[in-house]
Amino acid sequence: MTAATPPSSVDMSVDLAGVRLPNPMMTASGCAANGREMHRFIDVAQLGAFVTKSVKAQPVSGRGTPRMAETPSGMLNSIGLQGPGVQAFVEEDLAWLHSIGARVVVSIAGSTASEFAGVARAVVRSRYASAVAAIEVNISCPNVANRGLVFACDPASSHKVMTLVREEVPRGLPMLAKLSPDVTDIVEIADTVLKAGAHGLTMINTTLGVAIDVDRLRPHLIAATGGLSGPAIRPIAVRAVWQVAGAMRAGRIRTAPIVGAGGVRTGRDALELVAAGASAIQVGTAAFNDPTAPERVGRELEALIAERGFTRLSEVTGIAHERFTP
Repeated sequence: MTAATPPSSVDMSVDLAGVRLPNPMMTASGCAANGREMHRFIDVAQLGAFVTKSVKAQPVSGRGTPRMAETPSGMLNSIGLQGPGVQAFVEEDLAWLHSIGARVVVSIAGSTASEFAGVARAVVRSRYASAVAAIEVNISCPNVANRGLVFACDPASSHKVMTLVREEVPRGLPMLAKLSPDVTDIVEIADTVLKAGAHGLTMINTTLGVAIDVDRLRPHLIAATGGLSGPAIRPIAVRAVWQVAGAMRAGRIRTAPIVGAGGVRTGRDALELVAAGASAIQVGTAAFNDPTAPERVGRELEALIAERGFTRLSEVTGIAHERFTP
């Protein structure tokens, strides 16, 4: 294993709403299971934080197969939030992440606002809660049978979820809202969840897509629709971060850390999101064919920042706004 952040003249540390991370690199929820598989290739404790699969209150078997399909510059998935349920997650996965000293962002999900709150309660009251660096509230998963349950598509629903979860999360533990690009105005949703108590934002989740098998003339996925991820969605992620960061800089919404996610494969990809306004980066789909990607991208990002003469990551965060003249 290699360290994610070798000694450097660049300060890559991140202030995630009061929690200091040594570097900005994270996994993206659902793309590295709960750590053990990736730990064979890199020391996940060296990442800024490891983001778990979204965990629900009860075990979920997920969608039937096929539930993944390759697309140009990306992939579609319709896993359906498969998982063991929060109690098994705490006793097996969170316990293991705690044992290796990882900083953990626990992604939580639910079919109701109350379920979200219950999952958060079980995590933060567990004996392994000291490993938890933040709670990421996945209000934007596109792979639910009832599209009405994509809470992030509705301001009132997203506000209710964040309000109930906030009541369970202790002071000092950041609560991140993971937003969907599949909305008319992502700034409005960002404003709503921040007003409801979110301490930061993760942007973006996958965007809804369909792939047709032209030999059988039917959808590839058993669920027909799936979440599109990979390089194809990076410009959408950069756009979302740009719009929300711009609204923060203009004083139209409250300022909060943004975690950029969507199609990051290289340090240059990560630098795009940072310059647009992200202060931390998640790597997802790239890890399927390169499980060292979260660590490698961090090294590449650090080198690019140093090459441009900066000494701190924070100096580059949002810099594209300062250098843009409409």
